[in-house]
Amino acid sequence: MKSMLLAAAALFAGGLLLSPAPARADGLKFEHVLNIGTEGTGEGQFKYVEDFAWTKDGKLLATDAFHAWVQVFDPASGKFITRFGGKGDDDQHLDKPEGIAVDPAGNIFVADYNTGFVKKYDASYKWLSTFSEYGTAPGQNIKSEFMDIRDGKLFMPEAGNHRVNVFDLNGKFLYLFGGLGTEPGKMNNPEAARFASDGRLYVSDLKNDRMQVFSADGKLLFGWGKTGDDKGEFKAPAGVAIDAQDRIYVTEIGNDRVQVFDKEGKFLAMWGKKGSGNGEFGNLHGIIVDKKTGHIYVADTANNRVQVFRPTPGGAGS
Repeated sequence: MKSMLLAAAALFAGGLLLSPAPARADGLKFEHVLNIGTEGTGEGQFKYVEDFAWTKDGKLLATDAFHAWVQVFDPASGKFITRFGGKGDDDQHLDKPEGIAVDPAGNIFVADYNTGFVKKYDASYKWLSTFSEYGTAPGQNIKSEFMDIRDGKLFMPEAGNHRVNVFDLNGKFLYLFGGLGTEPGKMNNPEAARFASDGRLYVSDLKNDRMQVFSADGKLLFGWGKTGDDKGEFKAPAGVAIDAQDRIYVTEIGNDRVQVFDKEGKFLAMWGKKGSGNGEFGNLHGIIVDKKTGHIYVADTANNRVQVFRPTPGGAGS
């Protein structure tokens, strides 16, 4: 273990993957397709859109932390379909939903940031069970964030406890990794944890302004990034998404942009700036890629909408 940590530290301290490599010659470019949602309390509107997941049949799920809804949309048209959760004291209700993930059976897991509960719904949006709770003990959580599911396990980063909690799909706590710190393998407000196809888990380490990559059992593999606004640098990296080619998309709250990397952390592309126009962002959070179409869905939180982009011909989908 000691030798593994020393080697990992050398990756960061030695500068490996800290200095971004040039983008590929062919480049990656993306164009705006449509916006989903506006500010408001009505169906299909948002106040604080956070994170995304796909239903088993390909609908887009989006959490709204302020209104406590999980909303369901047609991903092609952006048309509102339904919503569930909402404020209240009954089992099916939510308080501040942020992270969301769907298992292979279609069950939906929603992490509630304020209460510490993780609520499980079936594919028809009916509440099934609740597990975890607010606290610091293993299996408890504080400020749960954007999670993922792989091999029958739910991986949930916690901004408040600076770690990743791992549960089985019945809510049984299994193990955790991370902890507060700046050294490799430690975290400060981890925001998102997403799996690539090879089983690597990519974690956005928000207050350390870096990405870290772990095995499914919590062993640090490598990392990249440092504070800044140049290519491959970060200011508050938040959402993480992975496309069909295992390219890594990272949103940045501080830089109001999306960066794209290969699976080893090599810089490929970026787009966005602060603003309210198409392709402009404010307070970016979650991001998800439709692996069939290549379309990218971005939580443009300050603008109370989801922006949708697609790769241009010869770009990211090639």
